[in-house]
Amino acid sequence: MVDYSEQVRQEVLEKMDLSRDMEDSEIEELISETAARMLHGQKVSIHDRVSLERKVFNSLRKLDALQELVDDPEVSEIMVNGPSHIFYEKAGRVYAWNQGFASEDKMQDVIQQIVGRHNRVVNLSNPIVDTRLADGSRVNIVLSPISIDGSTITIRKFPEHPLTMDALIAKGALTEETAQLLQILVQARYSILISGGTSSGKTTFLNALSQYIPQDERVITIEDSAELQIQGVKNLVRLETRNANMEGVAAITMRDLIKSALRMRPDRIVVGECRGAEAFDMLQALNTGHDGGLSTAHGNSCRDILGRLEMMVLMGMELPLNAIRQQIASGIDIIVHLGRLPDKSRRVVEIAELDGMEEGEIRLRTLWKLVPDGADWTLEKTGRLLHREKLQQTGLLEKFEGLEEGGEGDGLLDLPADA
Repeated sequence: MVDYSEQVRQEVLEKMDLSRDMEDSEIEELISETAARMLHGQKVSIHDRVSLERKVFNSLRKLDALQELVDDPEVSEIMVNGPSHIFYEKAGRVYAWNQGFASEDKMQDVIQQIVGRHNRVVNLSNPIVDTRLADGSRVNIVLSPISIDGSTITIRKFPEHPLTMDALIAKGALTEETAQLLQILVQARYSILISGGTSSGKTTFLNALSQYIPQDERVITIEDSAELQIQGVKNLVRLETRNANMEGVAAITMRDLIKSALRMRPDRIVVGECRGAEAFDMLQALNTGHDGGLSTAHGNSCRDILGRLEMMVLMGMELPLNAIRQQIASGIDIIVHLGRLPDKSRRVVEIAELDGMEEGEIRLRTLWKLVPDGADWTLEKTGRLLHREKLQQTGLLEKFEGLEEGGEGDGLLDLPADA
């Protein structure tokens, strides 16, 4: 069948009443009438007719060639390398998409539509931007010629309903025992950093951990582009950075938001991702009485992320290395490292406790480590939590020790359905 979508689209554009905001239903009716007239007398199946009308509607009111992928709940990532080369990830595997944008100009229209909805600006002066879609999906855009072979759009999708820890257990990401112990550590206000590579599940895991935050606490989330789905917290404040623009609007950075959050009477501060100088302010917050913080950062291992944090602090503040390490060792209690295995599954690879300083180095105690177990892997206990003061202060020490010795969890994971 000849592709009439562009012809239908142009004719519909000519007939649209641009003096007012037309309803989607009006546009759909106009597309249907135009397609019926243009295809009159041709042998076209109902499926092809519906597909053509949907394609035209998506190009006019949605995200054009990307809309079907955005609507597909099984697609986890969308990668656009110029107008004609689109790829998507489903069930851990990457496939080529059989659609594309009609032109570079049409792709640019979609890019401006995406960034315009969330107070972002992308142009030749500011060719790289992070933003999000209406459903919370994370979007990164790099314009040509910075992206040599055409502008790129990368969309990381998140499930409509965030995965709970029970769901992660069912997927084999960690054991029920480990999840229950992490639950107690969150409730006891241990500060936890989640590390891992790209697409290792850091944000998903942070969302799942958030279900253990007591519902009566005041939580402040700080993100470059808002994507966290904190569960069950009623007193929640979500903060998002802002870019500067040509009209003189000043930028609001992660560091600005962390400083402001400290004046908002937080019980906990959750930093979506530490990527730069804001690591210093996060550590300052954790070291000034704001225990129980959660954050994520890119790293190759629990040990590697410590070096990454040092480098991030040095991006914004010239401090002696020993002072930075002291801040890290005092502010962060637990590191949970995630990874993607060869079978594409996402697992907890290591959980480690920070144990102060020794001869200028941060001591790191591995508590659990993922090890081969025949054809599979198992999360093996390799050590005992040393610092138990917060457990003692919150009255959770006995419960933790009971679970640690192999006792029952008394339904700790059985949270309310709406939590």
